[in-house]
Amino acid sequence: MKKLVLMFALLVGLALNVNAQKIPTAQELAKKNIDEMETRLKLSATQKSVLYNIAYDMAKDQLALYKKQQAGTYVDEDGTVFFKKQNESNNTIRRLLKPEQVEEFNKLIEDRLNGVDPKKKKKKLKKGEEEEKVVGIEGLKATGNN
Repeated sequence: MKKLVLMFALLVGLALNVNAQKIPTAQELAKKNIDEMETRLKLSATQKSVLYNIAYDMAKDQLALYKKQQAGTYVDEDGTVFFKKQNESNNTIRRLLKPEQVEEFNKLIEDRLNGVDPKKKKKKLKKGEEEEKVVGIEGLKATGNN
């Protein structure tokens, strides 16, 4: 009887753990990406539709890569192929945007690479004061407590 109760508790715990670590779908990732781009780039309906398809394809590739990592079948070449596709997609997006949107898109990419949260409020700077940016290897070493 004790074994049965322990087995049941183990199964319930595993079920709760699986639900707690829900992996977003490709549609959810693409929608989140496009929503942020729409807000920052002020996309037209046509641009939004075309860019959604690109973002959806990238999200599918990203999830496939994640699943390979989880399964232990990931090899370095997989990452190289993914980043090559990502760069090609970004270049395609740049060609679809207006010049002023390209500038903001580049900032968006930079913010993502730097781990900037778009929902987080920026610290107000005093008059004449500029935001301190850490670049190069020091930026990589930074823990985010600057």
